[in-house]
Amino acid sequence: MRATGSRRLLLIRLLVAALVPLGSLAMALPAWAGSALSAWRINREGALELRTSPNSSAQAFFEEGRGGVGPRVWVDLPGAPQRTRTIPGSGVVRQVRVGRPNASTTRLVVEFQPGTRLDPRGLKLLGTSRDRWRMDFGAVAAGLAPLGEGDLEAPSAPSWRATVPERAVLPSGPVPSAASLPDVPRGRYKVVIDPGHGGPDPGAVGIGGLRETDVVLDVSLQVAQLLQAKGIQVLLTRTSEVDVDLPPRVALANNSRSDAFLSIHANALSMARPDVNGIETFYFESARSRNLAQAVQEQMLAISPGSPDRGARPGRFFVIRRTVMPAALAEMGFVTGQLDSPRLADPAFRRRMAVAIATGILNYFLQNP
Repeated sequence: MRATGSRRLLLIRLLVAALVPLGSLAMALPAWAGSALSAWRINREGALELRTSPNSSAQAFFEEGRGGVGPRVWVDLPGAPQRTRTIPGSGVVRQVRVGRPNASTTRLVVEFQPGTRLDPRGLKLLGTSRDRWRMDFGAVAAGLAPLGEGDLEAPSAPSWRATVPERAVLPSGPVPSAASLPDVPRGRYKVVIDPGHGGPDPGAVGIGGLRETDVVLDVSLQVAQLLQAKGIQVLLTRTSEVDVDLPPRVALANNSRSDAFLSIHANALSMARPDVNGIETFYFESARSRNLAQAVQEQMLAISPGSPDRGARPGRFFVIRRTVMPAALAEMGFVTGQLDSPRLADPAFRRRMAVAIATGILNYFLQNP
C-alpha cells in the first residue's frame, strides 16, 4: 500500500529469482553487528543493491526534496549496526548514510543532490533472491557513480526455517464444498475480488519461500468460482501473475457498480518473529464496509483454530479508501507465522479459506440486503 503526503511507501518484499552476477565494487565490510544488512552498493548500472540475512524483511521509502535538501530514498532492515556513518557520494548522489533510528533497525539512506528529480512511481525495492535486493533509480542512473560497502558476491547463507509443531497445525475433517454455502437471490449481486500484488510484486515472502501472491491468487480464484456457483456476478482485478497498480483496481470496481469489494492478502512480519500469527480484516469508515469486514473475519477465524483474532478494524488502505461500494481487505494469516504459514501453504486449507471467505460475503448480503 502507499502512504500519503510526501513520504510514499514503496515496499515490495523478497522475490525469489536468479541473481545476475555483477563485477564487485565492494570496499572492506564494516562491523554490522546484529544488522540484517551485510553489504550494499550502487552499481555501474545505477541501481542500489543490497545483501541481507536470508529471508529478511525490508521496507523502502521515498521523500521529496525541499528547502535546499535533495530527495531521499531509504531502506529499513531488522537489527542495528554497530556504528553509524556517512559516506560521501559523487555525481547526483550527495551522500549515503548508515543509521540506527532505533535499537532494532538499520537504516540505509541515499540522499541525492538538490534539484535531482526521481519518479517515486518507478521506485521499487525488489527481492532478487532470498538474500539479495535491488532498486533501479530510473532516469537519474546516468549520473550515478559506483559506491558501496561489503561483499555483494558472497555466497548465499542457508535460509532460516521455523520449527513447526507436528501436532494441531492443519485443521482436519472434510473440506466444505459450494453446496454448504448459504443461498442468496441469484443474479442480484455483483462482487469485485481483488487478489493483492502479482507479477514482479510478490507481496510478502515467508517461511520456506511461501509467496503472498501465490496464496492470494489461488484463494481468490476459488472464491470467485464459489460465488459464481451461487449466482453472484464476480469480477477479478487479476486472474494471473501480472502487475496491476492500485488505481486501476479501484477504477475497475467503481466502474462496475458492484455491491461489494474484497481485497485478499496474506500478512507478514520479520522472519525472526514466527510467534506472530493471526487473522484480521480492514474496512474504511462506512457501516456497511464494517459489516462486510466482520462477516468475512468471523468465517476465516472459524476455519483456522488457534490463529489469533486480530479483529475487524478500521484501515486506510488505498483500495478500500477509494472504492465507492462497501469494501474490506482481508489478511488470511502470516506467511512468516509458525502457525499460519504451513496452513496457507496447504491446498486443503486454502480451499477451506476460500469457502470461508465466500460464506462471509454471502452472509453479508443476507444481513444487508
